[in-house]
Amino acid sequence: MLRKRVASVKIFIALIAAISLAGITLAAQTAAPGNGKMATPPRSSDGHPDLSGIWEHNAATPLERPDELADRATLTDDEIAQLKAKAAELFSGDGDAGFGDSIYLAALHNILGKEKGFKSRDVGTGDYNSFWVVGRWFERRTSLITDPPTGKLPALTADAQKRQAAAAERRKAHPFDGPEDIALGERCITGSVPMLGAGYNNYYQIVQSPTHVAVNMEMRHDTRMIPITNRPHLPSNVHLWLGDPIGKWEGDTFVVDSTNFRSDSPVGRGGASEKLHLIERFSRINAETLKYEVTVDDPATWTKPWTAALFLKSTKDQIYEYACHEGNEAMFGTLNGSRVQEKNAREKAAKSTSSSR
Repeated sequence: MLRKRVASVKIFIALIAAISLAGITLAAQTAAPGNGKMATPPRSSDGHPDLSGIWEHNAATPLERPDELADRATLTDDEIAQLKAKAAELFSGDGDAGFGDSIYLAALHNILGKEKGFKSRDVGTGDYNSFWVVGRWFERRTSLITDPPTGKLPALTADAQKRQAAAAERRKAHPFDGPEDIALGERCITGSVPMLGAGYNNYYQIVQSPTHVAVNMEMRHDTRMIPITNRPHLPSNVHLWLGDPIGKWEGDTFVVDSTNFRSDSPVGRGGASEKLHLIERFSRINAETLKYEVTVDDPATWTKPWTAALFLKSTKDQIYEYACHEGNEAMFGTLNGSRVQEKNAREKAAKSTSSSR
């Protein structure tokens, strides 16, 4: 990212206030980057739009709209330039890497004077430096979430809150009893759907035929094989981490209907339940852009459905093997280290008991 002159905090706040008063239409929130929708998208041999290729999602746009931009669906070009410049300053390659929404939020909070610099999410050891992380690009939108109009996730249900509290208590009391206590991603088990990640191995290779669309997800080696069929979903007692996807064409949009998720599927923020139902839509917007829109409906987790939209960019980069299992020596180190801590604690307790007699 190029370093551009950063305007003063007062100017940035003034711009936010001025445009907030002017009002922003919700339609602007889903405006695609690039040159707009093509009249005739490239087509495959069966006449459907050609979705094939390698696509990246390295946008800095956060999933949820920051509180500081509560009434803002989009930013101005000047505001985007400020964010880009500040992000380039904070993540120049020398300091800790930022992941997920932290790039956008750190830049925004530094411009507004709420933070100074960037603090790694791992305050104990720090992350590897940002030299190893792909650069992020900025767009006008202030959230990936398009519905609710607030750009925020709906409230969690009472059941979901209880599940999260129980899971947090379990992690606190039994962080590393065994491999099953470690997150699926750290165990190299699977990636996640919907495909909302950004900036860290978030490349996708799509291959399509008249009967299937395959989506190879760079993160953790998964390839989603999506049949184009009218068959019903799997029996309700069959559950999969990435669900049971069924595809169909609705005009020029490829629609994927997925059910049969496991209760521990890594979905959104708040996990998911076996009631999760996803509707994903893939649309070729122009030669360089693929729109990915997903509606998440899980009545056991969120009080109402929510929708997010991403605009993936075409890239000539290649996706290489994500050899996570083969090199996942951290699993051994994590579990072994926990056993050493437990052994030391037992010896300390025994010594204390002995000395008190």
